[in-house]
Amino acid sequence: MKLLLAASVMAGGALLSGCASLGPKLVLDPVGPPRLASAGAGSTGTLMVYSAFERGAEFSGRYYRRQYTDYKILSTDGKPAQVVHNDTGTLLEAPQRVQLPVGAYRVAARANSYGEVMVPVVIRADQVTRVHLEGSPGWSNGRVLANSNPVRLPDGEIAGWRASTGDSSKP
Repeated sequence: MKLLLAASVMAGGALLSGCASLGPKLVLDPVGPPRLASAGAGSTGTLMVYSAFERGAEFSGRYYRRQYTDYKILSTDGKPAQVVHNDTGTLLEAPQRVQLPVGAYRVAARANSYGEVMVPVVIRADQVTRVHLEGSPGWSNGRVLANSNPVRLPDGEIAGWRASTGDSSKP
């Protein structure tokens, strides 16, 4: 009996320690803006992260509204750059549009079915980098994107446009 109890305690401890790992368990390939557009002459670009939806919907107002989970923007060396409250406060279910200096960053965000993930992102002048982690997004140019070697989540969902190798400049 004591042996069974000891084995149960050890197995439970092993399971709990496996769940308490630090940091994201999934790191995606770098995501950037579509290659179809050329970079502008400005010094900033836009980041939109469609992170996983909050668990509870917003019922306090007149209309039902889902909101995206907050996320962190980090420099390429892991230093915190910004925490984004990912809610526009409008009836539109759209994430915040974040203006950032041109360069490379890392985004720590919640992905539907995967928990926290790390996504390297590239910001190009006057362009929008979109990262979809909420599952089943409606891409306006889905056919072109699907044929362009996009960044995908393990289940095959498209997370975004693959950043080109020349897009790895630091912010």
